[in-house]
This record gives sequence, structure tokens and C-alpha cells, in this order.
Amino acid sequence: MTEAFYTDKQLVRASFERAADSYDAAAVLQREVSDRMAERLDYIKLQPAVILDAGSGTGYGSAELRRRYPDARVVELDLAHAMLCASREKQRAGQGMLSRLFKSQQPWQVCADVERLPLADNSVDMIWSSLTIQWLNLPDAVFAEFQRVLKPGGMVLFATLGPDTLFELRAAFGAADGRNHVNQFIDMHDLGDAMLASGMSEPVMDMEKIVMTYASAREVMQDLKSIGAHNVTAGRSRGLLGKHAWQRVCDAYEGYRRDGQLPATYEVLYGHAWKGMPKKKANTLPDGRQVIEFTRNPPKR
Repeated sequence: MTEAFYTDKQLVRASFERAADSYDAAAVLQREVSDRMAERLDYIKLQPAVILDAGSGTGYGSAELRRRYPDARVVELDLAHAMLCASREKQRAGQGMLSRLFKSQQPWQVCADVERLPLADNSVDMIWSSLTIQWLNLPDAVFAEFQRVLKPGGMVLFATLGPDTLFELRAAFGAADGRNHVNQFIDMHDLGDAMLASGMSEPVMDMEKIVMTYASAREVMQDLKSIGAHNVTAGRSRGLLGKHAWQRVCDAYEGYRRDGQLPATYEVLYGHAWKGMPKKKANTLPDGRQVIEFTRNPPKR
């Protein structure tokens, strides 16, 4: 079943393909969230050999993961091939001539959908996903995939956007024509339920709000376009706003102006969970009877 607020995945891919060149210049929030996620790794005792950056974009988070875990293999995965190319070019630019000559430290990259990971079962120690899950429609599917590819004892750490994100812009557009012009996002409790349904253990979720400020509503929209984050919902309005409708949006947004700036609020959700160790299978006989072993302790002297 398709809901009006579901994202159109083909449009998501095309949007981020187009935004690859302009992404880094506008991705202030994305870098801030990635940095705050990285701080949480200070308190996690895990030395992963293989890390999946699920929704790696232009590689900002992957670079931090390689710095923290220099012996680990970091696999960058993104739906948009142009994003992976941008990451690879940045890494090449940061390497010396000798490294490029011998093709050392070349990134491991996969262009794929996080809901259908082309990875083997039990092959990854850690999954890092910063601001990607909000583009998915069914969180159960992505967490089921995370659970499948994680090794027992592995963990997933992610950040995504909650439903209060860009509420000012959504309300301003509502004053114009009442149609859907802003992406809608999944509630924190639904994400927690999805983690539990996938079989993950010890899920933890928390939330904070980050407010970006702009001089005008047009600057807000331009920033969203530059990072590929404009409206990609299946039920979006297909036509362009007329001049008068756009003026109503701007006038409505003006009601939120404080200290000369217009706010754009982002509800950022953070979560992590673990893949439990497999349960030891009971020893059974061919006829189905269970064998219970008793161990006798040696007598004390």
C-alpha cells in the first residue's frame, strides 16, 4: 500500500544525484549531526573489523570512522552513485602522490538501497547511518536488513529526522494551498518498535532539536535543494506555486521571525541497538527427545 507521505525512491535517487556537487557547501546540519553521533562512539566498547556506512553521501561520516578505527574496513553505501564519486574524489585529493600511485587506501563503495543490502548475512560488525532512514517508507524493512547483515554482538548507530522537522515551513505552505509541500518523517516510537520487531536487543532512542536560521524563506528552500532534501513525497503537489501563493508562504513564515532571522527546526532522533548472540541449540535425539546434561563437580578436599 502506498501512502501520500511515502517518498518516491526514484525521485530520492535523482535528487541526490543532482545535489552531489552542491551538497558539501550546504550540508551544515548534516555535518553537525554526524559529529554528535561520533561523540557517542566514545562510550561504546567495540572494535569493529568491518563497518557499513549506510547512506554515506559524500563521505563525511566515513572519514571520521576511518580515523577512529584505522584498522577497520569501512564500506560506503549510498543510493546515489554521484555521491559515492564525490566521496572518492575527496579521498583522492587528500592522499599524497605515492598513495595514489599505488592505489592504497581506496574506498570500499557500494551503490545500493539500504532496504536491500547486497551484503552477506553476519558480515558487518557495526552499521553507521546518519540522516538516511528518514528517506525510507518502511523502517521495519531496513532494520530487518541491518539485523541480517550484522554479526552477533554487532551494533547499529543511527540518526534520522522526526515529524516536527521543518514545522515552520510546513505551516507556511499550509497557509498557501493546504497541499503537501514538505517531507514527512517517522515518529521515534515507531522506529523503536521497528528495531524490536527486527529482533534487535537493548534499543535506545533519544531526541534533540537543532534550529538553523536564515534571512528569508527562499534561502531555506535553496538550502534544501542544495542538499537534495526538497519534497520527494509520493503525494506531493506536482505543479509550481504561483507568485501570489508563494507570497502567502513567505508572509506566513514571517510570523516565526525572531531577532531578524527565520528559524528552520530539525527534530533529530538518535538510536542504537545490538544484535544478540545466537542462543545455544538444545541437544535432541532423532525422535525429538531433549538430552539434558548434568555435570558432577569433583568432591572438595
